[in-house]
Amino acid sequence: MNTDFFEKLQDKYLQTDFGRGVFLAGVALGTLANAQLEYSNGKKVEDTPLFKQINFGKMSLRELKKHMSRIPELTKAYRIDYSSMISALASKAGELMLNGGSKDLGVDGNFAFTVAFMNSKEYFWGKIFKKKEEE
Repeated sequence: MNTDFFEKLQDKYLQTDFGRGVFLAGVALGTLANAQLEYSNGKKVEDTPLFKQINFGKMSLRELKKHMSRIPELTKAYRIDYSSMISALASKAGELMLNGGSKDLGVDGNFAFTVAFMNSKEYFWGKIFKKKEEE
């Protein structure tokens, strides 16, 4: 798992453990929503059950924790081949959020979560779990 991309980001919120945890949670949940999309042969991520349950822009830390705690159940239910990768990412996100000690997401947290969720494919496959190119 590679999280070096955080070093290139200028946002002060993403330079904290809590902010990084919220961002990685967005990537994990976004990846899960995309897996739901594949499972149901849907056309848009907006049609997935997980997307419909998330209160974008107004999510509280409690709600985020609730969604994160459902990841093991959902990866099993949807028989996701790369569920161990999603679980590892969710574990890292949870660890960072617990170490960060913040009480709520606020505007910065909701923004970071939403950006990560909507760009989850790029971050999950393109940066965090990117395969090294063969030379």
